[in-house]
Amino acid sequence: MSASYQWIHGGGVTSPKGYRASGVAAGLKVGRTDLALLLSDKPARCAALFTSNNVPAAPVLYDKPLAAKGRCRAAVINVGCANACTGDPGRADAQRMGEAAAAAVGIPVDQMFVCSTGTIGRRLPMDRILEGIPRAAAALSRGGGADAAWAILTTDTVPKQAAVRFTVDGRTYRVGGMCKGAGMICPNLATTLIFLTTDAPVSAANLRKAIRAGVEHSFNRITVDGDQSTNDTLLLLANGAAGGPALKPGAPGWEAFLEAVAAVQLSLAQQIVRDGEGATRFVTVAVEKAATPKDALAACRAIANSPLFKTACFGGDPNWGRVISAVGNSGAKCAELETEIYFDDVCVFNKGTIADARANEALSAVMAQRAFTVRVVLNQGTFADAVYTTDFSYEYVKINGEYTT
Repeated sequence: MSASYQWIHGGGVTSPKGYRASGVAAGLKVGRTDLALLLSDKPARCAALFTSNNVPAAPVLYDKPLAAKGRCRAAVINVGCANACTGDPGRADAQRMGEAAAAAVGIPVDQMFVCSTGTIGRRLPMDRILEGIPRAAAALSRGGGADAAWAILTTDTVPKQAAVRFTVDGRTYRVGGMCKGAGMICPNLATTLIFLTTDAPVSAANLRKAIRAGVEHSFNRITVDGDQSTNDTLLLLANGAAGGPALKPGAPGWEAFLEAVAAVQLSLAQQIVRDGEGATRFVTVAVEKAATPKDALAACRAIANSPLFKTACFGGDPNWGRVISAVGNSGAKCAELETEIYFDDVCVFNKGTIADARANEALSAVMAQRAFTVRVVLNQGTFADAVYTTDFSYEYVKINGEYTT
């Protein structure tokens, strides 16, 4: 079955009609842009998801009541400081940031999201942020999506953008997005800020359905290091600028919209893993024929988060023993003499039989690739799942060993 959407080459958060964005240097990070704005020119509906970390950052606490109203037109994003674990002063800073950004673009303050990312436990440099916001507002443009995508990066090395188009009864709609994330990546949501836009007319309630459907097999299926952030936020705006009747369950175009949103989410999520801190490998961990859906996901996550497995991937060491050990520790129903393990198409363990010399030679070629799949067939049932992960490299240790110094 062919996809109902087409990718927009070079597309991003401003690909849908009626959106502008910008990225400017406010002096929060040395020698780069570090403050971004995203704005819908028309009133928009919204839906959002947030970190499930029990220590949410001040911007998350600020945004949650706004998201509950289902209306949002803009977001202001800073890097360099997470504004997390900063107490009441941090909440006051988030509010000042939102008020200043709303005033700069001329919208109600309760329609401006505030997002921050960076080091935990530091106060925002409000003088620099308040000076930078008017410049970011003045720089807003239809072509500013790429500038915004660059401005929200932390330890990322490349911007992360995606956009698709789809047609309903002769009318073209678009879904675009940008995100940041390279470290502290693990469900739920992974450690990232995600901004999605569409020019389709969709209610807030149905936007919630769309992002929840898409997030389960995208941002909730990636891991770099098993750690979850205090600041995770996913925001989807729908301004209806493309016109037409509302897209809703049971109506023409609804399934195409769901597919488009899911495609953009998955693309962005996989881009995060490919750019994981110090990553040299992109690894898909797939589990098949599990007894339950819970078992399939548990086995996937146990493998993908195993430091021993991840360091083996970095060294190109086809140590499948670390795979089966992780499965055995996951809680999933499994049995040694019923399990099969494959690295790409090379079978390394087949119900108790270990790979021979020829298979090991082919396995070395698999492990030398930038991307490969580890597939575990449990033969306990009919359920399957997949998680996307990276290796652990020397550079990962260096980045995180010097993060605040």
